[in-house]
Amino acid sequence: MRVLNYLELADRLERSGIATSVDHQRRALADTDVSVLTTPWADGHPAWALGGNLAFDDPIFREYDVAHCNMIGPGSVAVARHANRNDVPLVLHAHVTREDFAGSFRGSNLVAPALGEYLEWFYSRADLVLCPSEYTKGVLESYPVDAPIRSVTNGVDTEPLTGFESFREEYRERYDLSGMTVFAVGSVFERKGLTTFCELARRTDYDFAWFGTYDDGPQGSKTVKRWTSDPPENVTFTGWVEDIRGAYGAGDVFLFPSKVENQGIVVLEAMACGKAVVLSDIPVFREYYENGHDCLICEDEAEFEAALERLEADPELRERLGENAQRTAREHGLDRVGEELVAAYEDVCGVDQSPV
Repeated sequence: MRVLNYLELADRLERSGIATSVDHQRRALADTDVSVLTTPWADGHPAWALGGNLAFDDPIFREYDVAHCNMIGPGSVAVARHANRNDVPLVLHAHVTREDFAGSFRGSNLVAPALGEYLEWFYSRADLVLCPSEYTKGVLESYPVDAPIRSVTNGVDTEPLTGFESFREEYRERYDLSGMTVFAVGSVFERKGLTTFCELARRTDYDFAWFGTYDDGPQGSKTVKRWTSDPPENVTFTGWVEDIRGAYGAGDVFLFPSKVENQGIVVLEAMACGKAVVLSDIPVFREYYENGHDCLICEDEAEFEAALERLEADPELRERLGENAQRTAREHGLDRVGEELVAAYEDVCGVDQSPV
């Protein structure tokens, strides 16, 4: 089976969770019988005539049995229309929702309602919509999206994390971190709990570090600019780090007070590294993780503060949560991602999966 696994604007999304998820898909499919194409275009990238009929003529597109698109822009729309016109099964991966777009960039809250209408139209073009969680499935059904929807974990790739422990001293010295270090990983957005992160730092004496890029230009939100330009004394915003293993090596307690997530790959990465994880009480975390077993789940700043105090006072609790978290992460390995994707492709192609 030849499958197009397409990530529009891949170069601009290189540091995003979407790109990481797509990389997981492709790595997982490499161990299956699926042959993966990463571009739909027959002759390079036609940067061109999306507004004209040429974009939808067969010579522009390569041949594949299933089209799987991971973004929502004009290139993906062209692929979707071509697939619909030529009876090519179409799978659309819902990495973007109205809810998780809000609170990301300057003006994103104003754009989010119109985005929701567009996503309802676009995702409804699919023969099957994939999304990272049952929570996200419910969000899409509420729009409503007129297509079958199935949840498939984003998974976690442990290979790039191998040897993270060896980076501990280097990165702690580089960012002047000591004691029990509370950390986050990923792009700095208010949606990901930036204000809570910083307010907790103000209320405690721990070192806090956020490993990830932030936008201090015109597209950056006022909240991000305020906190990153004048952070509490015990907070470090590192910006881009060349090796993510340094983040997971330097930090001790992974704090992720996100307001909205479709899954949160960085949570699985922290778990795979055996870190104690402290999460906000939102539906997707309740879906995948168990409070007191592989994480601590908190409703407000007071609970977050109490959780950090518990973890500092009880190293054995940190160790137990980390060990259980590693087991949870293993349940989201790339082998599972590959199996679920192949099953999805076979379904849209009408392949009989019943045992012989």
